[in-house]
Amino acid sequence: MPKAVKIGNRWVGEGYPTYVIGEIGINHNGDVQIAKDLIKVAKDAGVDAVKFQKRTPEICVPPEQQNKMRETPWGYISYLEYRYKVEFGVEEYSEIDRYCKEIGIDWFASVWDESAVDFLEPFEPVCYKVASASLTDHGLLKKIRSTGRPIILSTGMSTMEQIRTSVALLGMENLILTHTTSAYPCPPEELNLRMVQTLAEEFPVPIGYSGHEVGLVPSALAVALGACVVERHITLDRAMWGGDQAASVEPGGLRKLVKYIRVTEESLGDGVKRVYESELPSLNKLRRVDNS
Repeated sequence: MPKAVKIGNRWVGEGYPTYVIGEIGINHNGDVQIAKDLIKVAKDAGVDAVKFQKRTPEICVPPEQQNKMRETPWGYISYLEYRYKVEFGVEEYSEIDRYCKEIGIDWFASVWDESAVDFLEPFEPVCYKVASASLTDHGLLKKIRSTGRPIILSTGMSTMEQIRTSVALLGMENLILTHTTSAYPCPPEELNLRMVQTLAEEFPVPIGYSGHEVGLVPSALAVALGACVVERHITLDRAMWGGDQAASVEPGGLRKLVKYIRVTEESLGDGVKRVYESELPSLNKLRRVDNS
């Protein structure tokens, strides 16, 4: 089975350029203009796709959490009310869809419940993302698989046995796995980037990396270890309100990240030793003895 999946008009996998995803998530704080600003930032940086999150709040928020109060930009409100404040509906996603098509960038979303899949299907997303929290939601996995669209399955806070079970349920056709550690931000000693290789050894599908670290270097290192997808949360300003902002990449950093990823790709080579033409002047000038 070839380790490649087609997302939109792009092949993603071994032998293809890294597919870079800017996760907007809920960093738009319920404001469509902020979402559009982030889409433009991603496009200008050379990102391939942006990702949102779609939930049905009354389904996804556990009953014991719904009435808990918290401070928000909208005042002191319940957690359930807050979730509704940051949830886009048909009007907002229609504008997002229009704008992404206008500037030429893919978009899709993590779907957190089966109703969210029904909501997004009319937009014909290029793929679906399964968040780490949903990896063991087998009803949701079956619902997503029934759409026939490519699936990106994130593996944070999961055991290898749980991953194997979910992969067996989904099947490996049109499937991408992403290694991640679900801490925001994630300390370096818990990134465990070699899991990219571990997943690649066991599963004959494209393997990616969804990073929640502070900084850019680990995401480029993941590419060197074989990740063919890199996803990072993006923000206009890490000081903005919201739980994901601190682990997100600002516009300048995003441009650097894409550059680092492309340089990493170019630098890896094919592992075949050769003498390059650019080395010949040094060879002729510096090598004194040649007994070959």
